[in-house]
Formats: sequence, structure tokens, C-alpha cells
Amino acid sequence: MGQTVSFKRPDGGSVQGYLAEPADPSGKPGVVVIQEWWGLNDQIRGVADRYAEQGFRALVPDLYRGRSTVEAAEAEHLMKGLDFGDAAGQDVRGAVQYLEGSGSTKVGVTGFCMGGALTLLATCFVPEVDAGVVFYGYPPLDYVDAARIKVPLMGHWALHDAPFPIAGVDALEARLRAAGVSFEFHRYDAQHAFFNETQVGERKLLPVIEYEPKSAALAWERTIGFFRRHLASA
Repeated sequence: MGQTVSFKRPDGGSVQGYLAEPADPSGKPGVVVIQEWWGLNDQIRGVADRYAEQGFRALVPDLYRGRSTVEAAEAEHLMKGLDFGDAAGQDVRGAVQYLEGSGSTKVGVTGFCMGGALTLLATCFVPEVDAGVVFYGYPPLDYVDAARIKVPLMGHWALHDAPFPIAGVDALEARLRAAGVSFEFHRYDAQHAFFNETQVGERKLLPVIEYEPKSAALAWERTIGFFRRHLASA
């Protein structure tokens, strides 16, 4: 369903990404999908494919430039080597601009874990974004300039999330509310990475993550409805 494409960053650099589109992509809304810390792997390509099946043009920017891993130590190394400001302001913004420049009138951004943190940053610093959906990830809150978020935001959070404690979500919510941001947060009786269908049983890559199918299905239903409401062409 998908293909590898190349697109330009605002600074003129080139980035590759995975693009999945519906059978008739003309005029369809776009969604930039941001990877977990594992990289651009088959699981995140599958998420893009699911968006295409729902009528969206979905682009996953390759933030690690071709690298991916199933080892937590290497994933942590790759993530720590990533310049988050550059990734949000250049790679993600370039992906949004690519979708807008190739037929999508409106474009949303979503991401998981590390990608969730980048989604929040993108809603702050990428002016072309029209909506954002965060899955269980946030940056240090001092980096979230909530006053700059002018688009609707949805968040999906796990009550038993060890990497991103729910207390941080509460603090983020207070910051957004104080700034008058239009947002809706949903909390699930689940662990980190509850949307990632590959993280089950002996296949789990970390003990603190776990796929939870009911929470995943509900979060997906809410996300698709949210993007349809906010990305539909006028």
C-alpha cells in the first residue's frame, strides 16, 4: 500500500519517509505519523497503512535516517542522539509541508512515545499543523510553550505508564488549560505502548510496556473521529 518518498525540510535538506495513501488520494486530509524510539519499522508502517484505509494520506518521516532496532539500549542511544527541536521544526514540518503541497488541504500530526513528545512540540512550533493526537509521550514540560498551541489536541495516556508517569500528564493538562488550549485527554487502565500490537507476551521488548487491545481500539476510534472532525475540508 505504501511507498518510500523523499521530501524537503524547510532548511532545504532532504528526508525520506513512508507514505501510505488511499486508492484515491486526491484532496484527502493528511496525517504525519511519528515513530516510537525503535525507528521507522514495520509496526509504524502498519499504523500509516491503517490511516490510509480510513481515507487519510499518512507520512512517516524517517527520523533516524534508515536505522531501526529491537534493542532497548540501542533505541535509547538513537533517541538521545536525536535533536528534538530539529526533528520537530525541520523533519516533521517538512513532512507536513509535503502533504499540504501534494494535495492535502489540512494536515494533522500524531506520534507514539518519543513520537508523542514530538507531536506536542510540533503543535507548538509547526505553524502549518491543523490538529494533533499524542499517544503516551511528553517532553520535559518546560519545552511545551502552551501559549503557542493554536490547534485542537487529543491525548491518550496510560494510568500505569512507567516511562511517562500520569502525574506528568496531570501537570501538562494544567498547563494547557491555563493557556486556553482546546484539548481532550483520555486515560486508560493500561501500561505504556498499549497501542503497539507487537508488544505482547514473550514478544515484548521491555517489561514496562504491554499491548492492551480494548484500550487500543477505543483510542483508535477516538483518534479517527477527532481527525475527521478537524481535518475535513471546509
